[in-house]
Amino acid sequence: MNFSSLASRLDNIAPFHVMELAKMATALEHQGRDIIHMGIGEPDFTAPPLVVEAATAAMQAGKMQYTSATGLLALRIAISEHYQQVYGLNIAPSRIVITAGASAALLLACAALVEKGSEVLMPDPSYPCNRHFVAAFDGTAKMIPSGPAERFQLSDAAVRANWGEATRGVLLASPSNPTGTSILTSELEKIVATVRAYQGFTIVDEIYQGLTYDAAPFSALSLGDDIIVINSFSKYFNMTGWRLGWLVLPEALVAPIEKLAQNLFICASSIAQHAAIACFAPASIAIYEARKAEFKERRDFLVPALIALGFKVPVVPDGAFYVYADCSDLSDDADRLTKEILNEVGVSVVSGLDFGPFTASSYIRLSYATSMDNLCEAVRRLAIFFGKETVIAP
Repeated sequence: MNFSSLASRLDNIAPFHVMELAKMATALEHQGRDIIHMGIGEPDFTAPPLVVEAATAAMQAGKMQYTSATGLLALRIAISEHYQQVYGLNIAPSRIVITAGASAALLLACAALVEKGSEVLMPDPSYPCNRHFVAAFDGTAKMIPSGPAERFQLSDAAVRANWGEATRGVLLASPSNPTGTSILTSELEKIVATVRAYQGFTIVDEIYQGLTYDAAPFSALSLGDDIIVINSFSKYFNMTGWRLGWLVLPEALVAPIEKLAQNLFICASSIAQHAAIACFAPASIAIYEARKAEFKERRDFLVPALIALGFKVPVVPDGAFYVYADCSDLSDDADRLTKEILNEVGVSVVSGLDFGPFTASSYIRLSYATSMDNLCEAVRRLAIFFGKETVIAP
């Protein structure tokens, strides 16, 4: 076979520039350079002791066989109880499907709902893999320019204006990567009502919902049993490499998704599932909440520091661990700027290039999922890069 002739869907999958920049940063480290990593969206914390102990105990007890495709019942019950305790929601364990990370959850949802010619609305900017999940099933992601006035999120007016004959639903994220901004509850209610009127689907990625700083906990699941919610153990629960997530589905979708999961994944990692049950122990939750407070402290340091350096932060992030900063007063090419910063002062940040064309040249994303010491040093280096004398201390 001639492997130069590959499936045409690959033409719709763009390179992941964040990872390319990470490779550049790693190459500089191998040359002996000291690099501060603020590009990858990965917590600098790891799983707390009870989770590690639970994984060890599961391995020692030989609990390494396949689970059902929907996941361990004990874990699904623990997630259900978490929704009750945190959000006051009664989510039946039968509606919860454990997946191999949020990526697998999104893949399964798109496999069930997207077909050739389907169009899915999402904001520009948004996480690049979301549009690629749609493209993988021969659908089209319609990226709708969404600026500071919309908190970089879809608005109900935009959904109404862009819904067409081929539109099948919306894919949202709240809080969002790359912006760290949430959809206002009142606006989300309107969007859900509009999509429901069009008989479409609403998928809401809530993997950063546990890291919301300025408002009471809220889940889109409170808006109806027909909402599809994605979540993950990667961000709030600090288990990125464990590759574990979950879907909350309408009852009618559970069987179709289970059939897909059986065929595409068999099941998520059994060891990770046994370990994740310990995430919901009070001692683990106390650790997570302390870490969440530390993330907020970092945000409250970094945002004013960036403004002092000449960036604009038109919407202060209320969740996740990102600042989406407007660099248009400092450069006319965000991608070039990030490479110059990396090479000259050893701070790795990423441009808006991955997240959609609307903000590609004028915004950079900075992750504050690193220590306060690293953030202070990064600000000091950026001050040198931009020729600023004043460095803000925490």
